[in-house]
Amino acid sequence: MGGTILIPASLRPLLRKKFGVLYKGSGEENIGKVSRDLDDPIKLISVGDVTTFHLLKSNIIPDILVIDEKTHRQPACEQMITGTKQSGFKELVVNNPAGSITEELVDALAEALVSNRRVRIFVQGEEDLASLPAIMMAPVGSVVLYGQPGEGMMFVRITASKKEEMTELIDKIIDKQHCKEELYTMWRKLYGYQHN
Repeated sequence: MGGTILIPASLRPLLRKKFGVLYKGSGEENIGKVSRDLDDPIKLISVGDVTTFHLLKSNIIPDILVIDEKTHRQPACEQMITGTKQSGFKELVVNNPAGSITEELVDALAEALVSNRRVRIFVQGEEDLASLPAIMMAPVGSVVLYGQPGEGMMFVRITASKKEEMTELIDKIIDKQHCKEELYTMWRKLYGYQHN
């Protein structure tokens, strides 16, 4: 089963912070900027159905993609659902309720990061917060892309300082949890990736 980190209302404003460069506009408009700035990341991680759909449609294939077949908490259209199902991906299915980060999600990201195959993580619940552990766990030199609702696409190049910034944020979130002891194993897993 594992632990679950819940995001307290008092810390939700911190999640609105821009952790990378925001490309404003629609997914389609942003693909050109993304392909120009990608270089050759160690790992390319895509979080969210819209972002993933536009990457795949443009033949930019993430190493890890995290989707929940929803956009703006509504079911995604059939074209988008079909468009994020590509052959050649290992499929992992995890539970992750809205407003939380589960140990299941962290374990799936950990498995995907060491896999020599591309991995599709399908989230039953909501993947909106998956970018937080992805940024913390991805190796330096990777890129994490995720949608910023109503604004565009966030491009995060992973550096040691970016990982430290995310560690500080997750520390603050864990500090507000009622049962911190139960999250020790999960925190150790997250923190173990801090130094990649």
